[in-house]
Amino acid sequence: MPTPHYTILYVADPVASARLYGGLLDADAIDIQPTFSLFALEGGRMLGLWARDSVKPAAPFQGSASELAFRVNDAAQVDALHADWRERGLAILQDPQMLDFGYTFTAADPDGHRLRVFARGE
Repeated sequence: MPTPHYTILYVADPVASARLYGGLLDADAIDIQPTFSLFALEGGRMLGLWARDSVKPAAPFQGSASELAFRVNDAAQVDALHADWRERGLAILQDPQMLDFGYTFTAADPDGHRLRVFARGE
């Protein structure tokens, strides 16, 4: 059975989004084109940023109904990333708080994709 290895986000500007995600991931894109940018992540996973007006076949875009979740080691890292991402100008949708699964906050990129950072609760 095939395993998904790519996450593709539809964005307004793949080059600008590659700059943003490069900073968030502390990584360089392996390919940056006007309509598509690509990051190689750990474990063979890939993150693609595709210009939503060039997606074939065309897909309706209504905002994001999913999240990219970033697991970190502890609450101090959650708080540090919250401060960093706020400083970078990301919209903070949820300030750090404890939920059933752990300590977390949620931000949104300029295209409305939800980005969650969390540390598992013990």
